[in-house]
Amino acid sequence: MYKRILPLLLIGCFQVVLLWGQRWPEAKARAWYAAHPWLTGANYLPSSAINQLEMWQAETFDTAMINRELGYAAGIGFNTMRVFLHSVAWKQDPAGFKKRVDQFLSIAARHGIEPMFVFFDDCWNKVPKAGLQPAPKPGVHNSGWVQDPGQPASADPANFPALEKYVKDILKYFAQDKRILMWDLYNEPGNSGKGEESLPLLKAIFSWARAVNPTQPVSAGLWDWRFEKLNAYQLNNSDIITYHDYEELPWHERVVQLLKANGRPLICSEYMARTRNSTFATILPMLKKEKVGAINWGLIKGKSNTIYAWDTPIPDGSEPRVWFHDIFRPDGSAYDSTETKLIRELNQRN
Repeated sequence: MYKRILPLLLIGCFQVVLLWGQRWPEAKARAWYAAHPWLTGANYLPSSAINQLEMWQAETFDTAMINRELGYAAGIGFNTMRVFLHSVAWKQDPAGFKKRVDQFLSIAARHGIEPMFVFFDDCWNKVPKAGLQPAPKPGVHNSGWVQDPGQPASADPANFPALEKYVKDILKYFAQDKRILMWDLYNEPGNSGKGEESLPLLKAIFSWARAVNPTQPVSAGLWDWRFEKLNAYQLNNSDIITYHDYEELPWHERVVQLLKANGRPLICSEYMARTRNSTFATILPMLKKEKVGAINWGLIKGKSNTIYAWDTPIPDGSEPRVWFHDIFRPDGSAYDSTETKLIRELNQRN
């Protein structure tokens, strides 16, 4: 992997791009990062929701569930959550959607949690639809998760004006909100077979975000080292470098050392897949030592079915012997109490 990523780092250091002058200077990025405690958290979806739409639609937005589950997170010292928004939920009711985001922020703030919000996403099911969401497929990882804006919608420039309206509305409304950690503009661009056809939308959302100029930093996480153009753009335009890595310790540590060459703070916004030996015991101490923010997938066993591995379904829906992701059961008990003990210790929460 390190042979593939090195050219990208060189590109990140030397290539001049259109938005460079509007990107945060390195000193500002480092000062912002230094003003925070070590950032640790999880990708969060309520256990009652199968996807982002079920989380945010008015009929299924569950403040009691969110409050309870963020309490579990705070109890082990987590101070951030990575949370996916969705343009379809906004389109249904822009004012109501913003109100629900504000409610979520108020709940998170009570627990000492500053969330990172995600806009677009190229992962999993291609066509998001408003309304009642499907039931989980037994034993299938993320069976109901939906892309945003979808496929092939994300590749059609005719959709960009409506998406611009959505992104700018949210950013303008929350641009000064100190309860928000940062904005993750595009999750895993190029996934689901899209490759570099996602580059125009990636460029567009960065331009929309820079036009609003929120007080919070913006980023888009690296995740697949084969996508040279996407990775170069993400490296060159992110205020804070974010990335995903589900590899075991030696490879993950090597990626950290290489990404440090960019001179900016690092946040790993996805890691922890137990059956791939990306675990809290192996990865989290290294991330703390290297002063890299650590946001695992995910927090709670629920309708997302992310206790099951990506490529290893269990059709009868029985619980796998080793959970792939997630930390807690819905009642707040830990899947593995040795893990939560370690997380509390590293977060200095005894």
